[in-house]
Amino acid sequence: MTVETLTDVYHRYLECLNERRWDDLGEFVAVDVTHNGRPLGLSGYRAMLEDDVRTIPDLRFVADRVVAAGDAVACRLMFRCTPERPFLGFEPTGAPITFAEHAFYTFREHRIVEVSSLLDTRAVAAQLGR
Repeated sequence: MTVETLTDVYHRYLECLNERRWDDLGEFVAVDVTHNGRPLGLSGYRAMLEDDVRTIPDLRFVADRVVAAGDAVACRLMFRCTPERPFLGFEPTGAPITFAEHAFYTFREHRIVEVSSLLDTRAVAAQLGR
């Protein structure tokens, strides 16, 4: 897959997430996907994302920087959102928060097979930790 194709697939994946098109997730995510070393499978990955959106209904995945090479994409995602349920162990305040996620994706046959991500939990704690 070319870098341009890989980047295009990744941006379409983010559109799928932002439009909450959960039934289309299998177009972008493999049935045997892992997340941070955990074998979730497509149904578990979908359940994780749906729970994220229940916790933060205005959650939008905004790619700040995307780098692609070989079968991999690295992305800095930026979030400005308002949790409505406890998030990362913190109670919601009703105020919007801003934080980053650094995510690394491995693709196989145009689908994500592995996700390794790291959230900026210090930024979340500083805003919700009171």
